[in-house]
Amino acid sequence: MLIIQDSREQAPFTFETYGVEVVRAGLPTADYSLPGFQDKVGIERKNLDDLIGCLMQGRDRFEKELVRLARYDLAAVVVEAAWADLAQGRYRSDMKPHSACQSVLTFQVRYRVPFLFAGSRAAAEYVTFSMLAKYLREIEERVKVARKGQAA
Repeated sequence: MLIIQDSREQAPFTFETYGVEVVRAGLPTADYSLPGFQDKVGIERKNLDDLIGCLMQGRDRFEKELVRLARYDLAAVVVEAAWADLAQGRYRSDMKPHSACQSVLTFQVRYRVPFLFAGSRAAAEYVTFSMLAKYLREIEERVKVARKGQAA
């Protein structure tokens, strides 16, 4: 399996334990995708402080990214923290935890892009890898079914 990592990604996952190859390249949106599906698959990685920054001063840019992700077959924002960390304000910002939670919930409803609070960086890497691998498996299964249908 080959994973494309956006060349602008600041704290990239290595995926060392998953036996995959990672190549860095410019992606139209998100931090991780798959070859041939760069305009259909996008996983955006955020640590908690980065997420809060996107909810405050980087909000307009982040919303534009969510608009693009909403058009994808598979899209998610994977957060390297637990929901409780957000709700209890365990980040470096003056943003009120209630406001942060409400912003995340609003974005999920408005753009239909899930925010997955993985609990830790390692878990976020696992979630990202697993989502990409499952997408590929589903595509391969669809191709197999289509070929069987054509042969019948």
